[in-house]
Amino acid sequence: MNDQSSLRALASQVDTSAICDAAKETRVMSTALRCRSASPVLFGPAFTVRCQDDIFGLVLAIEKASPGDVLVVDGGGRETALAGELFARAALARGIAGIIVDAAYRDLAYIATCELPVYSRHTSPMAGTAQRLGVLNEPVSCGGVTVRPGDIVIADHDGIIVLDAATAEATLRAAVQVKVAEARVVQGLDAGQPLRALLNVEEHAARLAASEPTSLRITA
Repeated sequence: MNDQSSLRALASQVDTSAICDAAKETRVMSTALRCRSASPVLFGPAFTVRCQDDIFGLVLAIEKASPGDVLVVDGGGRETALAGELFARAALARGIAGIIVDAAYRDLAYIATCELPVYSRHTSPMAGTAQRLGVLNEPVSCGGVTVRPGDIVIADHDGIIVLDAATAEATLRAAVQVKVAEARVVQGLDAGQPLRALLNVEEHAARLAASEPTSLRITA
């Protein structure tokens, strides 16, 4: 498998919560960016765009991005719509993995049924102009975090996260181990065991009371 296929296979085994548990430095986009489409789940390298109040940069990005890319759009958090139904249809046809717009999206009657993952901060019927080229494939700010071209973007029901491409594999492998450990806890809970039998509850409480270094961990 190529690098992206390998990362995708690992990502399919975890969720954003497990990734954040495995790596506390994970960049998490603002919860103000909400899924507007039928599917919140996405994975792919970031193709970044900066275009405020003008849609043409996103037009160019849809044409230039590679299949599997996630379009990450720095719209300055403004309430102007930078995309709608036509752009979503074009992105689907191009094989783009998703669109995240830190601005507004429109045509929600279609987008709500669309399988392309679409996230935006706002919704609005008013589209921007189409008079500026925008900026493509440079670091942008989206959802309160910096996103660089090629960063790995993952989203699901819990939110949107961003990983460094260079360390994404190690982070995802660690997240897989988190899910394995959590599965043991779930198995124990389903069997009627209390949390204290599955986590170091008493030890952790005692160390906290003594102001000693400690962490809550799975012991099952």
